Order: sequence, then C-alpha cells, then structure tokens
Amino acid sequence: MANKKQDRYYEIFIEMCIFSCDAAKFLREILGNYDSENLEADMEKMHSIEHDGDVSRHSMTKLLAKEFITPIEREDIMAMSEAIDTVTDKIEDVLQKMYMYNIKTVRKDAILVADVVIKCTEALKDALEEFRNFKKSKVINDKIIEINRLEEVGDKMYIEATRSVFTDTAITPLEAFAWSHVFHYMEDVLDACEDAADVIEGVIMKNT
Repeated sequence: MANKKQDRYYEIFIEMCIFSCDAAKFLREILGNYDSENLEADMEKMHSIEHDGDVSRHSMTKLLAKEFITPIEREDIMAMSEAIDTVTDKIEDVLQKMYMYNIKTVRKDAILVADVVIKCTEALKDALEEFRNFKKSKVINDKIIEINRLEEVGDKMYIEATRSVFTDTAITPLEAFAWSHVFHYMEDVLDACEDAADVIEGVIMKNT
C-alpha cells in the first residue's frame, strides 16, 4: 500500500480532473444561458478554473522534485498530469474560439455535445479515482471503455453537427465557418479525454 506521500500523487490526479469537470460544467452553463455580451467575463472565469488546474499540476511537479520514491515512474506521472491538464485547456479553447468568431447565438447541437463533454470528464474522474488501486481494481477497465464509448458518441455528434451547419440555409457562410470550427474544438475536448484514458491504460499495462 502506498504511503501518504505517494498517495498524494493519486489525489492530485483527481484534483486536476475535478477542474476539468468544473470547466465542462461551466461551458455547458454558458451555452445553456448564452449571452454574447457576457463572454469576456465568462472567459475570465473559465481561465480562473484553468489556472487552478495549472496550480494543481505545478504542485505535482514540485512533489516530484522533492521525492525520490514515486508510486509509478516519473515519466508516467508527468504524462498523466499533462494529459489531464490538456483536457481543461481544450475546454477553455472552445470558449476562446466562440469569442474570436463572435458567436451571437448558440446552436442546439453545441449544447448536446457539451452534455457529452461533461459525461466524458466525469468518466475520466471515475477512472482516476480507481487508479490508485489499479492492480486490484475490477472496474477501472470499464471506466476507460466508457470514456472511449463517449468519445465515439461525440464523434458521431460532431459529424452530424458540422453537416447541419453547412446544410442550414438560414445562416451565413461566415456563421457556418465559425460554427464548424467551434464544433471542431469541442470534438478536440473529447479526443483529449480519450488520450488521457489511453495514457492511463498504458501505465496500467506497464505496471501489471
């Protein structure tokens, strides 16, 4: 069993992912009650969540610098923390792109994809909560499979949402261009969740 110092690594993984979950929920809240006039203020709030995630990641780096013995290899710890941090970064990217492209109204498809993003980040958190016991856990593989399933669901939604943009005669070509890019960045979030799951799976295979 890992001692308290080693257990702190697992706690930080979860802590970092909670910021990803918070960012996903905040994105969904923004889309569900969208007001383009509030977007700059919303970006500041989102950046605060992303910054807190960075602080958590830096605490992991400081811990690695001080500790000689780690529960898993240092490069695996860094790879996992980077993968989790990327999820939060990608969520922030979505909001930034909406601001850059001057999105005035939200498409229903975006809200539906955001719902999947929430589920995917929550599934990632579930997997990380199991990770400290990965050698004995009977459910961690199921958690990883669920992330992969949700990413596939999101992929299909991304394809249909993008197609709907280019078949919608009620919007301008510029709006179609903007939304196609926003949907692309939303799909990037799901890819980042799957990438994080792949890193976790690789560490498990390496250590069992």
